[in-house]
Amino acid sequence: MQFEYDEQGGTFLYFLLCFWLAAIVSATCYFFPRKSNKDEAHKSQRQCSCPPCRKKQLQLKAKEPWTKAKQNAIKIVLVLGWLIFFLLAYKCYKMDSDNKEYDPFAELGVDRGASIADIKKAFRRLSLKYHPDRESGDSKKFMLIAKAHAALTDEESRKNWEVYGNPDGPGFIRFGIALPKWIVERENSMWVLAVYGLVFMILLPIVVGIWWYRSIKFSADQVLLDTTHLYLHFFNKTPTMQLKRVIMILASSWEYEKLHNAEIIERPSDNEELPALMRELSNLGESNKERPLCFPYSMKARVLLFAHMARKALPPNTLEIDKQYILKKFPSLINEMVNVVAQLVAGAVHGKCTLMPSLETLEHIMKASQLLTQALQEKSSPLLQLPYITQDMLKYFVCRKRNIRCIRDFILMKDDERRSILRSLTDEEYLDVMEVCASMPYVTLEIKSEVIDDDDSTITAGSIVTVTVTLKRESLGDHYANSITPAEVKENTEENHTEVIEEAENQPQTTDSPQRKPNRVWEKDKKRKKNNKKGAKTKKKLKASAQARGAAAASAAAAAAAAAAASENREDKKVCTIGAATAEKGTAENGKGDAENGSDHEGSDNSDSQEDAKEANGDSNSNAKDDDDDWSKFQAEMKKETILETKSKESHIVHCPYFPLDKQECWWLYIADRKNRMLISAPMYISSLKYEDTVELKFSAPRKPGIYHYSVYLRSDSYLDSDQVHPLKLDVKQAKIIQDHPQWEISDDDDDDDKKEEEASGDSDYSTDNEESESD
Repeated sequence: MQFEYDEQGGTFLYFLLCFWLAAIVSATCYFFPRKSNKDEAHKSQRQCSCPPCRKKQLQLKAKEPWTKAKQNAIKIVLVLGWLIFFLLAYKCYKMDSDNKEYDPFAELGVDRGASIADIKKAFRRLSLKYHPDRESGDSKKFMLIAKAHAALTDEESRKNWEVYGNPDGPGFIRFGIALPKWIVERENSMWVLAVYGLVFMILLPIVVGIWWYRSIKFSADQVLLDTTHLYLHFFNKTPTMQLKRVIMILASSWEYEKLHNAEIIERPSDNEELPALMRELSNLGESNKERPLCFPYSMKARVLLFAHMARKALPPNTLEIDKQYILKKFPSLINEMVNVVAQLVAGAVHGKCTLMPSLETLEHIMKASQLLTQALQEKSSPLLQLPYITQDMLKYFVCRKRNIRCIRDFILMKDDERRSILRSLTDEEYLDVMEVCASMPYVTLEIKSEVIDDDDSTITAGSIVTVTVTLKRESLGDHYANSITPAEVKENTEENHTEVIEEAENQPQTTDSPQRKPNRVWEKDKKRKKNNKKGAKTKKKLKASAQARGAAAASAAAAAAAAAAASENREDKKVCTIGAATAEKGTAENGKGDAENGSDHEGSDNSDSQEDAKEANGDSNSNAKDDDDDWSKFQAEMKKETILETKSKESHIVHCPYFPLDKQECWWLYIADRKNRMLISAPMYISSLKYEDTVELKFSAPRKPGIYHYSVYLRSDSYLDSDQVHPLKLDVKQAKIIQDHPQWEISDDDDDDDKKEEEASGDSDYSTDNEESESD
């Protein structure tokens, strides 16, 4: 069989068309601009019109022309690609096919049922027109006409055409390579070889090398590995780290240094603007001589971060641009810090590190993320997250009549009282404040701890404990609008509120979102004057009526918490003790059967058969129940895997006017020992909590049996005063002793006896013919 290259380029055109179709379809699906659900949801929400938010929106819109130009360029390139595809398809359609079916009737222009006379008549007419001796003659056309005439008039030729499709008899199939012939011609061989060497031996290794040497510098979260090593060094050196030092180490990240990041711009104006800015700030740690904390790039980033937290105005064309670039990088760096601390804790547990980072270090890292997102200082009030709220206005929130220290307390106020505090704001500004309050997150947690095992889910010493946490997110406005009346709950019910919170914290498994713990009654009484007894009876009456209303709400909340805890305990008991209950039931049945057999040995065969039938039915029912439980567990695991595969990193837009980008709500979930101030499970970074999400935390149970009290922490990376702490109680049982099976008990004496028997027998299953012949 002989292969031939494409002479006319027809087959190569088909190959090019198929290749181009695959490329253009893939490029269209991947690069075609489309509107995301996040942008549509963001536009559907009412935009805050405070000055920082308007400035941020203008900065983001200033980048939109470049984005639109890029999208338009992509669309134009894709349209040109599709035009090329349709042009290739049109050329293939117009191109004559090499495998065109031969039809003699079509060549002569007669019907298939024409007679021989009609065929000869048509041949005479066409031969007069296309004969080569005439002026209008065409030799190729005349040969086709003559071949068709012979095929239809000659009996043998007609038979060959009917059987083989060719008047000359069976033909042969030609195979070709879909490449033009000029590629393998001797004159073009050097050029083809040069292009091949350039693409595959020079350009491809260079591209792969550049990609490889750039990628090995970064971790999976696109953080420089040098920065990760820097964090490992400092957090191992200082296990308990304050918030200020966390920000200093964050500012010393190598992402802010020009040799490691070409996007960093070093300006000559920094020598004049930075010293002036440093004089306005205090306690920057300029005297620290640790490397690289004392390097110029680290000092600049540190000054800009502290200026951002103090909400200082910076020069718009120099330091403001640098500050925005630094802020864009910090979320991934903070998350890398959290991962490094978790790694050091795990290493210290396994004896690979000498010092273990404390829980305060982890909390300070997460708080730094909140403060940098909202541009607040360490001791700032959470109310400053709201628009138009300034430091001077906070004195109206905390006074003799009221004690408003968090956003949740602010929402629970009466509307007229709330409006009187913010009477300096216009109606539009007041509406912005309430819209931001209503959009803040309210998260509830459902916690379940177990050991995922086929036989028993009881938590034993040293086992792997799986804590499944179901998070449900709603806005503060929706929650308080649908569940409680602010006027009834907030008015003079601080004592009952404290009791409800204490009762909820004492529960082993709590599902309510924690409220801020208010000041206690005796703390208020200390501030009052002792001789102030005027109107005591009136105050007692008002307090009694308020306590009556608050007691109803408190008792309802406590009953709900107790019912939820009891239901969870019942579920845990069902899961953990189902094997013991079955064993006790089986023991009772066996004991009953033995007593009956001992008292009545002359029972009929009827009673024995009935008892056997009952036992068989009980076994079949228990087996069916076990199969159903296994199937439900399998379905739950498959559902979790499917959810993990299709989970998108999209939640809710954070109100952060001083952060240069639109930021999504994210959370850290982890388990810690509050008493020993130690991290128990690695923090899980949750970036997809839009309405509901389920997260599994796994850790090793303690080595000693007993009751252990842990805490489940939920911390926001964007908002202050949104953190939650829930108690977790573990009842660790003694680990079961693994019993040796009889087939494992093989002694050396048995092996020696087997060898002696084999030697005594003499005959082996693997003896050869040579051995048999020698023995003969």
